[in-house]
Amino acid sequence: MTCICSKKRNNVTSHDVKNHRTFLKRTKYDDLHLEDLFIGNKVNIFSRQLVLLDYGDQYTARQLGSRKEKTLALIKPDAISKAGEIIEIINKAGFTITKLKMMMLSRKEATDFYIDHHSKPFLNELIQFITNGPVIAMEILRDDAICEWKRLLGPANSGVARADAPGSIRALFGTDGLRNAAHGPDSFACAAREMELFFPSSGVCGPANTAKFTCCTCCVIKPHAVSEGLLGRILTTIRDAGFDVSAMQMFNMDRVNVEEFYEVYKGVVSEYNEMVAEMYSGPCVALEIQQTNPAKTFREFCGPADPEIARHLRPGTLRATFGKTKIQNAVHCTDLPEDGLLEVQYFFKILDN
Repeated sequence: MTCICSKKRNNVTSHDVKNHRTFLKRTKYDDLHLEDLFIGNKVNIFSRQLVLLDYGDQYTARQLGSRKEKTLALIKPDAISKAGEIIEIINKAGFTITKLKMMMLSRKEATDFYIDHHSKPFLNELIQFITNGPVIAMEILRDDAICEWKRLLGPANSGVARADAPGSIRALFGTDGLRNAAHGPDSFACAAREMELFFPSSGVCGPANTAKFTCCTCCVIKPHAVSEGLLGRILTTIRDAGFDVSAMQMFNMDRVNVEEFYEVYKGVVSEYNEMVAEMYSGPCVALEIQQTNPAKTFREFCGPADPEIARHLRPGTLRATFGKTKIQNAVHCTDLPEDGLLEVQYFFKILDN
């Protein structure tokens, strides 16, 4: 077992606790940041993937984790089309998205979700609304997350929110007291219960994903783009280009999964090893894109693999706009039309189980 014990001025030291020896002497490592050091996160140090299980001492726990909270952020069916804008607001407010999944709730799951409203006369209306379309559930992390997320949401009634908190999410994207764009738990206990419903710790999948597996292609927003807070902007750009995101989920892939997914590139693309290392360097977000217009393909919208070439030849494409290098080029997309369904199935059937 290895634990990170110090990080100062982009330096990291690692010890093998079990064998009482230094695993890595103090070394400069620019890709690790203090905000990455929270319990449960996966970090990659020189291509070695580590899961952070605990802090090394009480001082470190106080410095890094004393006020860290997780809460549920739920985008409701009425605001799914504005998911990109809402996710960008979440990122700009200092939250880290640690889990994300577009889901379709059953009536039973909705009833469990609204357990506190079982005696209310409007319960059936709530259930009908929340099961009428997909939702996006997220686990979000920051200091005082529960309180800060509620503040960002604004009053429950969107009309009141527009008067009292005009910059809040419900003021910007909600309609009324029912169609109010997004939800957040009121307390630590409520947050724990709701996150268990959407992201069960028991190993079961929770509510079903929304993948349709028809007329589709695959897009994966790469770890560097997710960590740089570009997820919301990329989703908005995809929507504005006329493409429909019909399924979405965050994955923390390990090296075996990535090599399996990228197998077709092995021995063909010279950057294969770097491509693999990037894809398991942190959380990525997989999308099912509905490809209904044969004259306008998503592959063309992504642009050339090298962002520099894309900026010269296809300046409006995703990689031209958000890419940095040929490896960190913002998105993976299906290269061959016949592979679209296979890649979507890999994420939304094989990995989501």
